[in-house]
Amino acid sequence: MKEKNTGLPVGVIGLGIMGSAMAGNLQDAGFAVTGIDLNPAARKKMTPKLTRVGSAPAALVGKTSHIISSLPSVAALMAVSAELASQAVSLGLAKGSLVLAETSTLPIEDKQAARKLLAKAGIKMIDTPLSGTGAQARTRDLTVYASGEAAAIRHMGEVFKGFSRAQFSVGEFGNGMKMKLVANLLVAIHNVSTAEALLFGKHLGLDTQKMVDVVADGAGGSRMFQVRGPMMATRGWDDATMKIEVWQKDMAIIDEALRALNVPAPLFSACIPIYRAAMAQGHALHDTAAVYAVLEKFAGES
Repeated sequence: MKEKNTGLPVGVIGLGIMGSAMAGNLQDAGFAVTGIDLNPAARKKMTPKLTRVGSAPAALVGKTSHIISSLPSVAALMAVSAELASQAVSLGLAKGSLVLAETSTLPIEDKQAARKLLAKAGIKMIDTPLSGTGAQARTRDLTVYASGEAAAIRHMGEVFKGFSRAQFSVGEFGNGMKMKLVANLLVAIHNVSTAEALLFGKHLGLDTQKMVDVVADGAGGSRMFQVRGPMMATRGWDDATMKIEVWQKDMAIIDEALRALNVPAPLFSACIPIYRAAMAQGHALHDTAAVYAVLEKFAGES
């Protein structure tokens, strides 16, 4: 295909909700982006928007020193890491010349395993989870929690600025995921509290959209109220910015960490059955804003 950009080359592995938004914003910011995904539909969707697309992560090795991964599972991360490492060894890539910024929400111990695998091939990996929904990703309203080697974080600095609003270096490798777990605990609670508040107001006789307009910017508002309140008011959860089935993975990681540390989390614990009910009620592929529909059913509404 014809080259659309001659800027700094960047690879984005994983063109799902978050990865496609990051890749598109980086391209628009002047980078020459190669998007990688196994899914033909994802590649077809992004072909007009990026410098090039492909299905093999190995194709990025030797073509760029900046790679971002946004992956759905530990298995995907390990497969991608193994392919990148194998290609780096095959090409005799100079140690430290390639940095992988891993943005997925996955257990820290699994990210550590991927990091060790890549390090043997001379590839530096940093742990850089993102705070924000898919809708926020589209508008570059993301926060980067970067952790790991300081030089590698600096190496990716301009790339991070190409798709995010704020960037933080939070210390040793794994601190990024820890910060993300704290943020996602709050997201889980605030999402349900938004649904609870809007349903309460509806039963008081208030218009849901009017509540969103009035409450969102006040003392009772939150970013989740601002982002997901409008989706609840319009029942717009079919257009998922975070699918409930994917969110279950994030919830499980947080719950496991809380249990391991014996940290009480009564509000988070109270949210778990609501998200599970959303799965049972057929909302697996819907946005997490669909918890509003769950509470409606709890209230006896059809």
